[in-house]
Amino acid sequence: MKHLGKISVVLVLVLLVAACADKNSPNYQYMPNMYEPVGYETYQGVDNGLFPDGTAAMLPVEGTISRGYMPYEFENTPEGKELARLNTSPLDSLDMEENLVKGAELYAIYCAVCHGPKGDGQGNLVKREKILGVPSYDDVARNITVGTTYHAIYYGLNSMGSYASQFANEKEMWQVSEYVMKLKEDLTK
Repeated sequence: MKHLGKISVVLVLVLLVAACADKNSPNYQYMPNMYEPVGYETYQGVDNGLFPDGTAAMLPVEGTISRGYMPYEFENTPEGKELARLNTSPLDSLDMEENLVKGAELYAIYCAVCHGPKGDGQGNLVKREKILGVPSYDDVARNITVGTTYHAIYYGLNSMGSYASQFANEKEMWQVSEYVMKLKEDLTK
């Protein structure tokens, strides 16, 4: 009987201590820098005295461009596409073989699934009938050039969306455009 009384007293004390504990605020804080941020949050309303409105960063000035980025001169309109038709590749013609090899690698990753490895419009998705209406590069009605190919990659065309964000830079898009022209040349032989 004495043991039952001792056990019940210990149980009541344990329940009392457990009921008073707050799980949201620990008793001890080991390494407080891991719990409380030291630096400013980027767009949090902290009045740090650096920028207006209490922000820790500001938006870029209107009209500026990112470092290493060159804006594309043609608009996403039918007129812009026709102007792009006359555009030539800015890549060095002495590095043509290297550019075609890199263009073939990128084409296999991003384009061949729809357009096919030969550019005949018989990619894996077309064969499985997941998408329809992918024309061949040798289609006379398309009359593609390296400039219109770049324009289509940059802005997209019909049901194909823009692939500009998939490539690391403009050079890679031009390499793929040159490789597409090689595929067109191979198909028309």
